[in-house]
Amino acid sequence: MKHGEKQIVVTLSLPVVAPLLDIVKFAADRMQGTTAAPAALPDIDPEMKEAWTDELIAAQNADVRALLALFDDEFFSTGRISFRAANAEPMIRACAAVRLHLRSGPLAVLGDDVLETGEIALDRLEDPVRKAFMTYLFLATIQELIIQHLDETILEG
Repeated sequence: MKHGEKQIVVTLSLPVVAPLLDIVKFAADRMQGTTAAPAALPDIDPEMKEAWTDELIAAQNADVRALLALFDDEFFSTGRISFRAANAEPMIRACAAVRLHLRSGPLAVLGDDVLETGEIALDRLEDPVRKAFMTYLFLATIQELIIQHLDETILEG
């Protein structure tokens, strides 16, 4: 970490977060060959479109790998992860990619209103949907923490 660089450290509950990480890893594996959201590419040469899509997928996968790297051996021994200003944007993009994937996959059965407000009786959801929903909310919380405490460009805009 560079001297003077902003950083936040978050302590998480291992029993709560560990199962959610399984969902993130599963989503990351499923997203390997595709973008989390359909890319609205201009009408261009098919080779150019393929190269552009490949670049988007590679960047998305790198961001998600960086997010998963936060949950390393130190996390599993201390429960802590840290975010720095330097990795704020890739973390926000990674969380967004996984959330979009969950939204179009296991959470497609829920309406947008439920996903945006979080107002639902969790005990009414089937286990896979409940876990996906909790992961969705967890990633939203990470995004909010980063935006509130690290990403000044977002706050200035």
